[in-house]
Amino acid sequence: MLEKTTRMNYLFDFYQALLTLKQRNYMEMYFIEDYSLGEISELNLVSRQAVYDNIKRTETILESYEQHLHLYDKFKKRTSLIDEMEKTVSTKGDNDDLLKMINQLKELD
Repeated sequence: MLEKTTRMNYLFDFYQALLTLKQRNYMEMYFIEDYSLGEISELNLVSRQAVYDNIKRTETILESYEQHLHLYDKFKKRTSLIDEMEKTVSTKGDNDDLLKMINQLKELD
C-alpha cells in the first residue's frame, strides 16, 4: 500500500496540472493530507461512494498520462543513474568537478 501511495503522490506531482480542480482537491486530500473517504465526502457534501469513484477514476487517468508521457519513469531512471554516478565517482578518488556536476543534476529535480 505504501508503494502505491508513493507512486500516486509522484504521478499527482507530475500531472496535477492536467486534472480538474475537483480531481486535484480529492487526490490532495486523500493522498497528501491523509483524509479518509468519509471526511472528504463530509467536507464536499457528496457521498462516500462519489469520492471513492472520483479517486479511482483519477488514479486511472494519472496512470494513463504516465503510460503516454513517462515522466515518473524517466525521473526514477535519472535518479538511479545519478546515484550510480555518485557512487562510482566517490570510489574512484578525486573527481571534484564530476561531483559538482552530479550535485547540479540533483538540484534540477
